[in-house]
Parts: sequence; C-alpha cells; structure tokens
Amino acid sequence: MDLGLKDRVYIVTGGTRGLGRAAARELVGDGARVVVSGRGEKSVAAAEAELGGRGQAVGVVADNADPAAPDRLIGAARDAFKRLDGVLISVGGPPPGTSDTIDDDLWRAAFESVFLGAVRLSRAVAAELDGGGGGGVIGFVLSSSVYEPIPGLALSNAFRPGLAGYAKNLANELGPRGIRVVGLVPAHIETDRVRELDAHTGHADAARARATAGVPLRRYGTPEEFGRSAAFLLSPAASYLTGVMLSVDGGVRRSF
Repeated sequence: MDLGLKDRVYIVTGGTRGLGRAAARELVGDGARVVVSGRGEKSVAAAEAELGGRGQAVGVVADNADPAAPDRLIGAARDAFKRLDGVLISVGGPPPGTSDTIDDDLWRAAFESVFLGAVRLSRAVAAELDGGGGGGVIGFVLSSSVYEPIPGLALSNAFRPGLAGYAKNLANELGPRGIRVVGLVPAHIETDRVRELDAHTGHADAARARATAGVPLRRYGTPEEFGRSAAFLLSPAASYLTGVMLSVDGGVRRSF
C-alpha cells in the first residue's frame, strides 16, 4: 500500500530515541523527510545520520519545554525542505513517583515538557499549516495512562489524559481548516523507557512477566510496530481519520 508519504515533511520531536525515532525511521523509509529533535547534540547528530543525512533528515537540538522550540523546528523544516505537512509530538515520559513524593518543581517541569510544550508546538504548527493552505496533520504520542492510571506514575497519570482531551478538542477546532489531529496510545512497547520502568520495580523480569500475561498477544510490541502505526496515521492514506486515539498495545485495552 502506498501511504502517499513521498516528499512530505514532518517534524518529529523526541526523534532521537524510543517511539519518536521509530516513527521517524518509518516515515523516511516510506519516502518522507523529517526534522527530528532531541536534547543532546550527539544523539541528534546520530539520528540525523541514521535517517539518511541532510537530504532526508535534519536534526535540531531542542527541548519541548523551551518556548523557542516551535519556531526553531518549523524554521528548520522551512529552510531545509521548503514545506511542512505535519508533526508528531513525542516527549520522554516524566519520572516515576507517587503523589506524596513529587515536589512542586517536578510538577512544574513535567507540565512544561509533557503538556504545555505540546500545546505550544501544536499551536505553532497549526498556524504554519494554515499558511500553506493544504491542510496537514498534528499527532500526539500519549500513554495508556490516558485510560487508566498506571501505578507509580502520578505525573503521567495527571498530564497525559489532559493532553488527550486537548487533542480531541483541537481536532474539532482544526477540522474545518483541513487539519487532522490524531493520537497514538502505546502500551508495553520495547523501549528504553519501558525497560527502565520494569527495572524500577526492583524485579524487572517479574514485572515483564506480569505485563505480558495481561497482553492478549502475550508479548511486548516492537518500536517498528509502533512506528508503522504512526506513519500510517500521519500519512494521506489516513485522510479521513481525525480525533482518533489509536491504541498500539497488543490488545491490552479491552473496552470499546
């Protein structure tokens, strides 16, 4: 199936590792070009090289929490590729912790990176897509905490559902302007983040066994499987999908 991604241009934040990098890899593999961001110069340079270098990918050192990041990322897409067709907003999960162990500084930092940074970037990208006149897509990488709190992840449990609500609202607002808004809701994908959370329990193997026992497919998903789902949702092949929250979880979410 041709997804129609050839020569389209997407910003992928958090594109130097994990789910963001997997999505960027699949986008480029189907002919798109990407601007990927991360917080470290070495990881950004490595991602840019892996994705094909300047003809296919441009790396930008940027933090989602930085108010200047949206203009830098959009400017990089405009300068390198002369267009922008969409964005996938991915940010590393906030640190684990329970409500009685997280101080005000951690709450503020998580709000800036997970929630407000995503709002700022989506707002700036929507304005850029409006200016291009051809519509486009804004995607959010969320978490299964959108539907059910995850023990020990109070920050994620607080901010991810709010971001999902914002995304649904944005889909209604931007739909008449031809801009789609979609969300991806991963669970148990084999990334460094998931391995770290398993290890945080003190018994990584046991935590993994418990988790996979609750997955109908009885295994963790691969980053490539997530990346292919993201590439489809961002592509013209999904042109009539907006306001969708796609669970990429091997069947963990059993409700309608």
